[in-house]
Amino acid sequence: MDLAAYNRCVDAHSDALFRFALKHLCDRDNAKDIVQDSFLRLWLKLDTVDEIKCRSYLFTTAHNLIVDRSRRRKFVTRYADGHENILVAHQPKHGLIDELNRMLDTLPPIQRSLVLLRDLEGFAYQEIADMTGLDMTKVKVYLFRARKALQERIGDPTLVA
Repeated sequence: MDLAAYNRCVDAHSDALFRFALKHLCDRDNAKDIVQDSFLRLWLKLDTVDEIKCRSYLFTTAHNLIVDRSRRRKFVTRYADGHENILVAHQPKHGLIDELNRMLDTLPPIQRSLVLLRDLEGFAYQEIADMTGLDMTKVKVYLFRARKALQERIGDPTLVA
């Protein structure tokens, strides 16, 4: 990939990548960091990543960075010994979108990621499987379970399709 292709990739995917990271992290600064780190890693691998696959590469990288950050945060939370200032404070939320985000937060991290990739970002099952390292059957099962859990919380039988 050359510089022009990299710039096209930035223009085409930075907003969607930011939305994806923001949905996971609920913090604009952390989401910006994930996007920046993802594009930095793409920049460092310009000679190995094809322009056609840059979207998949970016979302895979962002997903992995989010998982790593989540693991670190759990470690810090577990060993914080009451130092609340270490933890990210979550602001009270209002509205339908905020309620949906709270429901998504109750899902296991892998299910939440898959719902965001499929239903928010519109990735195909195979693309999600490639990004996460899961086989396509597991992707479909996890998505079904996530949607079923959300349906039970919402009470709308049309949610699971």
